[in-house]
Amino acid sequence: MKLAVAVAVLLASLAITIEATVYFKEQFLDGDAWKSRWVESKHKSDYGVWKLTAGKFYGDAEADKGVQTSQDARFYAMSSRFEPFSNEGKPLVVQFTVKHEQKIDCGGGYVKIFPADLDQTNMHGDSQYYIMFGPDICGYSTKKVHVIFNYKGKNHLIKKDIKCKDDELTHLYTLILNPDQTYEVKIDNEKVESGSMEEDWDMLPAKKIKDPQAKKPEDWDDREKMDDPTDTKPEDWEKPETIPDPDATKPSDWDEDMDGEWEPAMITNPEYQGEWKPKQIDNPNYKGAWVHPEIDNPEYSADDTMYKFGSISVLGLDLWQVKSGTIFDNFLIADDVKEAEEFGVETWGKTKEPEKKMKDEQEEADRKSREEEEEKNKKDTDGADEEDEDDEEGGDEEGGDEEDGEDEGEEEAPTEEDKEKPIKNVEL
Repeated sequence: MKLAVAVAVLLASLAITIEATVYFKEQFLDGDAWKSRWVESKHKSDYGVWKLTAGKFYGDAEADKGVQTSQDARFYAMSSRFEPFSNEGKPLVVQFTVKHEQKIDCGGGYVKIFPADLDQTNMHGDSQYYIMFGPDICGYSTKKVHVIFNYKGKNHLIKKDIKCKDDELTHLYTLILNPDQTYEVKIDNEKVESGSMEEDWDMLPAKKIKDPQAKKPEDWDDREKMDDPTDTKPEDWEKPETIPDPDATKPSDWDEDMDGEWEPAMITNPEYQGEWKPKQIDNPNYKGAWVHPEIDNPEYSADDTMYKFGSISVLGLDLWQVKSGTIFDNFLIADDVKEAEEFGVETWGKTKEPEKKMKDEQEEADRKSREEEEEKNKKDTDGADEEDEDDEEGGDEEGGDEEDGEDEGEEEAPTEEDKEKPIKNVEL
């Protein structure tokens, strides 16, 4: 009996220990109340305006509502605060959804995680953050997922190239940072990249450096091939690259006093063989490529706390967009990967297919509408052309009658006999 009780107590304590902690969650499910939880920066007077909407197509009209950028060519800056915490000794999971329904050309879709001392009303591009994570698109060259960590006051970009989604549908982005200093990036609940902070960021000095005392020996021959010393240039090799055109003739009207001495045009010499080079043979003295010896870097020092952030307290949206229309939703900051996966399934996972279906239906309706409009315009054009043809035919007939009438009213031209008759005196 005592053993059973002890086991029950142990299991209960373990359950409490492994219970997930959600530090921040935002789904914008209560209408305009979101405005009381988010603070817009006043650092600039012309920041873009955010609006709450599910967009032009969605899986659920209410569940898919998020904050959307609404003005083109603007900076956007707002943030939401939560109770400060440290990720020491536990995973940190940052997750959210992004939908670029505007066919984005250049703009950010990332979030920033700030320390508790951030002045939200003065948040801007140079405000120091802990983490920057999410997609960034600009033209054809930049379509990547940023993963930037701040270490000892300096921002460090990941050395790997992680491709982001660039279509118009909603996508789920997840960053997992573990206390063993490994990380994982997921898109739509599928892993797209992983590794270690020390290897994939230049936060620490290199473990090894080239030995400054080592130098390549002067007699080290690293030429794999060499000129054949027995090979000689053929005596008839030297041919000019161009020669006078043998078919050219001096024009018959060439005046040497006026035109100068005549010279035929130059053409490529068909016998020209280019610069002579001796044959290449294996170098008998080849020792291979010289490798600079390395030594331990005296400036390197391991740091097993690179992953740790002491006072995580603000999630911010600080970005630039040329073409507005991006929708952010389903924010989650937690310490449990499974919790994040399940939240992603319950939100993005439930509405992704209905959203795509609605988008496809809209595109099909638009396609049919364009075809009908094109067909109508074609018929209108054809009808107008027929009317023009009828008008032209009718105009020709009427014109002929008029000409006939004009002929009847005209005087006949005098004959030669009439011209010879004497002009009668006319009494005045």
